[in-house]
Amino acid sequence: MSDQTNSSRTAVAEPPPADNGPSGHPGITLALIATAYLMVGLDATVVNIALPKIQGALGFSPIGLSWVVNSYTLAFGGLLLLGGRLGDILGRRRMLVAGTALFTIASLVGGFANSPGLLVAARIGQGIGAAMASPNTLALIATNFEEGAARNRALAVYSATAGAGASVGLILGGVLTDWVSWRAVMFVNVPLGLAVVLGAPRFIREPERHQARIDYGGTITVTAGMVALVYAFIRVPTDGWGDTLTVLCFVAAALLLAAFVVIETKIQQPIVPLRLFRSRNRSGGYLNILLLTATMLALFFFLSQFVQDALGLSPANAGLAFLPMTVAMFLTVSRVPKLLPKFGAKPLMIAGATLMTVTMVWLTQISTDSSYLGSVFGPLLIFGVGMGLSFMPLNVTILTGVAREDSGSASGVLQTLMQLGGGLGLAILVTVFGTASKNAAGRPAGAAAKEQAKYAFTHGLQSAFTVGVVFVALALVVSVFVFASKKAPAAAAAAPAQAAAPKAE
Repeated sequence: MSDQTNSSRTAVAEPPPADNGPSGHPGITLALIATAYLMVGLDATVVNIALPKIQGALGFSPIGLSWVVNSYTLAFGGLLLLGGRLGDILGRRRMLVAGTALFTIASLVGGFANSPGLLVAARIGQGIGAAMASPNTLALIATNFEEGAARNRALAVYSATAGAGASVGLILGGVLTDWVSWRAVMFVNVPLGLAVVLGAPRFIREPERHQARIDYGGTITVTAGMVALVYAFIRVPTDGWGDTLTVLCFVAAALLLAAFVVIETKIQQPIVPLRLFRSRNRSGGYLNILLLTATMLALFFFLSQFVQDALGLSPANAGLAFLPMTVAMFLTVSRVPKLLPKFGAKPLMIAGATLMTVTMVWLTQISTDSSYLGSVFGPLLIFGVGMGLSFMPLNVTILTGVAREDSGSASGVLQTLMQLGGGLGLAILVTVFGTASKNAAGRPAGAAAKEQAKYAFTHGLQSAFTVGVVFVALALVVSVFVFASKKAPAAAAAAPAQAAAPKAE
């Protein structure tokens, strides 16, 4: 290794020994980990329905208001990989506690914010805290629960939390905004965060840490590249794909991420070990996480508008409209730990992707005459079952066989792809929606302006959901042809902690 490469990294002191003793309270351990992750998932959507009230209270401009959401997404998505690797090096429980503490403080500041600048700053703080805590939650599941039924149950709860966070955020955001105040969507994080910060050191086992070096070159290039890429996706819905700054961000992201890959191939202890992608099943799992998340978040985005703008539901009722999906997903996930050993991961993922494809095809039939029971309730119910069948097997597949020292990075990549999937899905489908809506303007000829606007809106939804069919159909193809076997690995429930001694680099 060259002197230049060696000089680009600084050694980290020998880490203290792990806390290897079981907590003795697995239910509390799981509740704390799931709560930390639920907070992160909630904040991706909980403020969305509150945005009109926030704008009225603090005087945001229309463009400035978008940064209440975008600032969180940018900080979270840009720093996830770094948060995962720091957990591998500095300690996953330590990063979970530090990230949750920052997230909680930022939530408290946001709840008391009296200016647009202070609220956006608080949202950035939440994003940074989420990036520190989130990638270490899944790794802590693997190291706090023994291989087999115990870990299966824990992964089921975790997967349900991962899938439900965004939809629960919509429900909670609507209820709190309507019944209490927009500030309540920020304050709700405080008691949850305090519970995690105070309980984690007592009930969550700190896994073994390894002497390592910080990969500064990889850290800088991947963080800058991810920030540029996430920011480019954020700009597309409002500024278009041809906007100069958007194009420059995509170009910068491509160059930075290419440089990152080059650095990672030449360094002994990379921030993202490229060996994670050598497994066919893991790479397929990562691809499906990207595709399914792109579909899921776009579905939330468009249907939350449809039930309010076209069906006239209040914010609280609009949030509750997603309850069928959330309930269906939780009920399905509760059965997956028993189905997984019997059928294996592949058939469950095929079934899940098939149901999600059926959902998107159904949603392409939305029209100006559609009702909630006739056109929304059924698709949400089926989509919830599909999510329940998909996400836990994907988590198991991605984490099976990962060495202990790489589990934070593997989880960080997974959650980074979820963020990118959401950004990519929205960027593409919002563009399709906008183009189709413009082309449908003025139709049907001779109708009232309100009816023409409703027709243009639903026509845009039909077009967007048609492209959404492509996303989930691709995930179905991956499930059928990429995953290597129909049988779950012998350690399907195991994940990183089953790996033997740390592998030599």
